[in-house]
Amino acid sequence: MNKERIAIIEMLTCAALWSIAGIFIKLVPWNGFAVAGMRSLVAGITIYLCMRLMGIGYVLNRNTLTAGFFSGCTYLCFVTANKLTTAANAIVMQFTSPVFIVIYSVLFFHKKVRKQDAAVVLCTMLGIALFFIDQLAPGYVLGNLVGIASGMFMAGMFVTVGEIEPAERFSGVLNGQILTFLVGLPFFLATKPALTRTALIAILILGVFQLGISYVLYVQSTKYCPPLACNLLGALEPLLNPVWVFLFDGERPGLFALLGSVVVIVSITLWCIFGQERTQEA
Repeated sequence: MNKERIAIIEMLTCAALWSIAGIFIKLVPWNGFAVAGMRSLVAGITIYLCMRLMGIGYVLNRNTLTAGFFSGCTYLCFVTANKLTTAANAIVMQFTSPVFIVIYSVLFFHKKVRKQDAAVVLCTMLGIALFFIDQLAPGYVLGNLVGIASGMFMAGMFVTVGEIEPAERFSGVLNGQILTFLVGLPFFLATKPALTRTALIAILILGVFQLGISYVLYVQSTKYCPPLACNLLGALEPLLNPVWVFLFDGERPGLFALLGSVVVIVSITLWCIFGQERTQEA
């Protein structure tokens, strides 16, 4: 396999690991920010150990601080959105991020938007909206706005991590974990959550696999996978969330959910195939 295809597999594996968040967060009866903070503590340690194993040094500069700011704000806004609106609304609002990536690329990097890029962004958003149409709820204005902010920050994360030097990317992601931990720590100390065996195991799984190793794979994929491609491949995350719920809780997805998943998967698959061909022809 060529390096681009390996990067796609890394990003898809990353999205699959991201998708287990819902199942394990339910096992932790703590304040949302406390969960986010402790999860990021474990994730930060995991990422740092991986950096040491790979011989990658920590870099602290403007680029890594900017990337850390966007990634940390993504985690915190998504947690807040889940508290202020429904989980379905929060996920759909966050996955407005491909639109913001296109906007950032045009405004700040003066890149031209290809027709196939614009088409796949619209199709992906349509598919995700269809996927959750049975669960979307009116009202929750503040929560939905925070969810959109999460999408804006998520787009900023993909763009900043994708545009900085490869040696800085791991440090940028690590800074995001540090920021989230520092924000979540006061909530953890104030609420004094019960440190049950189930909660601790869930936090370890979330930190090591769902956020730690997943972001190692994400950074690895950014070497040969541009920001918009990473974001669109990350759409596998909301599609797999209900799969885990079905497998562990027996909740069956509806017709619109199945239709939405088909739209997303077909759109991104065709875009990966024909987008690669166009790039090679150019």
